[in-house]
Amino acid sequence: MKRLRSGYTTGACAAAAAKGAALLVLAGNPPAQVDIPFPDGSRVTFPVARCSWLDQQEQVGCCTVIKDAGDDPDVTNGAEIVAEVQIGGCSSSENRGVVIRGGQGIGTITKPGLALPVGSPAINPVPLRMIEQAVGEALTLSGKSPIDHLVIVTISIPKGDELARYTLNKRLGIVGGLSILGTTGIVVPISAAAWTATISSAMDVAKAGGVQEIVLSTGRTSERALEEYLGFPEEAYVMMGDYLEFSLKEAARCGFRKIHLAGMWAKVMKGAMAIPQTHVRHGALDAEVAIEFLEKLVGRGRTLDYLHGANTAREIYERLKQHQAEEVIEAVCLAAKDYCQSASGLPVQVHLVHASGKIMVSV
Repeated sequence: MKRLRSGYTTGACAAAAAKGAALLVLAGNPPAQVDIPFPDGSRVTFPVARCSWLDQQEQVGCCTVIKDAGDDPDVTNGAEIVAEVQIGGCSSSENRGVVIRGGQGIGTITKPGLALPVGSPAINPVPLRMIEQAVGEALTLSGKSPIDHLVIVTISIPKGDELARYTLNKRLGIVGGLSILGTTGIVVPISAAAWTATISSAMDVAKAGGVQEIVLSTGRTSERALEEYLGFPEEAYVMMGDYLEFSLKEAARCGFRKIHLAGMWAKVMKGAMAIPQTHVRHGALDAEVAIEFLEKLVGRGRTLDYLHGANTAREIYERLKQHQAEEVIEAVCLAAKDYCQSASGLPVQVHLVHASGKIMVSV
């Protein structure tokens, strides 16, 4: 199997672009590449896409870095990360240091619960520190002390508002563009950490917004069904994907009063079988094993011979429906409910959703 290639976060690219722009303003020459420190103490060199003056008289320079997310399916892969830098002297101690602003395509925080205050640009704490450190290095290389100058850095992503439509930013209360993210500077392909971090952030926003009952869904179809059924505020809906046990425990951490779990048959079956991570890469649902589970679940008084030979969870469900075995389907949902309540310690209502978007069972 081909080893997937790692890439770099928007935060790392923004820091590199900021240092490049600072070097232009300080030395007068556009750098072809810049190297910056990472949180783990390592250093990485980034090629500069373009670097030029915006206003030489006012000492404003601009530098861009093209994000390379490696083999991760990141919507910002190939995006242009832009930094504008203006450096001036300081007349007072109140006008010193690095000021970082959000420009075009950078979202604004509109809901509490995230790591940044409402009204601030969506540039996370680690990227903020990386940008400050990178600009500080540029000043030091030019023989200037960071504490004696005011440096204004404006980070932009020209198509950020368009790309943000393909993210969960709006639900998290980040409007008008993308977030500048990253805790390590590195993008790990198909990162579980990135997904679980989004789940945690969504729950923090929900809790800060006064949500009492959280809705966990395995996908958009399931989520949409619950939106129509429950009518809860937008913040209450968290797309957990395949991270079942993690999401249940996060809901407990946040202290929600109740969990609503929405999923299709195969995912609910895995929940009933107490499988904490439901993605196929952690083990496809073996049809015969699932049938054995169902036979034990319903007991010896009920024969399920007609299920043998089914190849998939979906085929099992279709055969159950054909034989009008609604009580078996409900028993699976109840078993999933028991597992979820055991894992979270909270009351749970399980909603089985059909591919058509119809809720088939709620227990």
